[in-house]
Amino acid sequence: MHQITRVLILFLAVPLLACTEQPLPVFGESEPMTVPSGKPAYGPRLTQSNNDQAILSWMEKAEGESSLHFSAFAIDAWKPSKTAAVDSGMFVNWADMPAVTAIGPDSLLAYWLSYTADATYAYQVLTAFSNDDGASWSTPVSAHTDGTPTEHGFVSTFTADTGTGLIWLDGRETPDQGMTLRSAILDAEGNRTNEAVMDDLVCDCCQTDIAETDAGPVAVYRDRTSEEVRDIYVARNLDGQWQTGVAVSDDGWVISGCPVNGPSIAAHGQRVVVVWFTGAEPGPTVKAAMSKDGGKSFSEPVVIAQQDVVQGRVAVSVIDQHSFAVSWLEKDAKGTYAINLRGLSFDGRLGRVETVGRTSVARTFPQMLRVRDELIFAWTDEMNDLSKVASVKVPIIGFYD
Repeated sequence: MHQITRVLILFLAVPLLACTEQPLPVFGESEPMTVPSGKPAYGPRLTQSNNDQAILSWMEKAEGESSLHFSAFAIDAWKPSKTAAVDSGMFVNWADMPAVTAIGPDSLLAYWLSYTADATYAYQVLTAFSNDDGASWSTPVSAHTDGTPTEHGFVSTFTADTGTGLIWLDGRETPDQGMTLRSAILDAEGNRTNEAVMDDLVCDCCQTDIAETDAGPVAVYRDRTSEEVRDIYVARNLDGQWQTGVAVSDDGWVISGCPVNGPSIAAHGQRVVVVWFTGAEPGPTVKAAMSKDGGKSFSEPVVIAQQDVVQGRVAVSVIDQHSFAVSWLEKDAKGTYAINLRGLSFDGRLGRVETVGRTSVARTFPQMLRVRDELIFAWTDEMNDLSKVASVKVPIIGFYD
């Protein structure tokens, strides 16, 4: 009798345990949206606006000058564009994209790259502020003070007590010592404080990213060792100071040149997910690792995709406290590049792979951002031999907060 009772209890416990497993998000069909850009247009970036919506920015190149434009997302469509900057020295690059981001009610920060000398990689990070939702902008100022004709870029921003924090790759020590990762805080007048070196040797041209956790900002970047190991590192900002970066995973990817493939990070409270591309054995792979302590430690990596992920180009967005969405670029059988999407639970379970868009342009970093019950995507494509910015929205079905 006792044995029967024990079996019955175990039998009943199985569905109870199953009920605690949160369902993965389901995604609907992608719906194209018209981007109010001119042509040619390059390098879209998506950032969060103040009202839980999105800002899309991009570059337009013309003879003699280039410009940075942006559009706000409202009522399921992109609003008419505004111009943030016009610069005859703007560096228009497919991998190192500028952005317009919200920093307060009606307040925006724009940053872009501008040449400082007649050399391929001699440019600075310029910044400008707007306090009237982009109707007017302050005089541009550099985010850094070195004034050297070297490479500066791959910017990410974070919220600081005294202004807006920026991190960037800084080439003032190249070629003697190598690329560094640095940070500073800018106030609304463009004054700089807290300038610091975060890492004294990093990969030369891989994107950085930052997520805000309950414990503070957490940054991710591709590190570089003297033995040319280029794995993904994470650095936490505690009490206003960046801590020494540590490896998210010991992939051991040894490569003698920059792969131009940075990581992406998203956070919900203390839960953090980092997604990245690696070319280490057994071959090109997109991975993810989770942290439940604000980026202090990470789980063993989960393989998101393998096989044809020669491009990587990853992005990750929070769906809810239990799940995330991961996207990447993958070469498909049609000879084009698929923008793929997959749900990821915090405990490492994976949803099915779905393709939300395609591009004929290999040199693009598709952007993804959650806006309420939709995921917004943007990337560079071509039309009539001219570059354009494409965008779609994808419904999120059945997610739980």
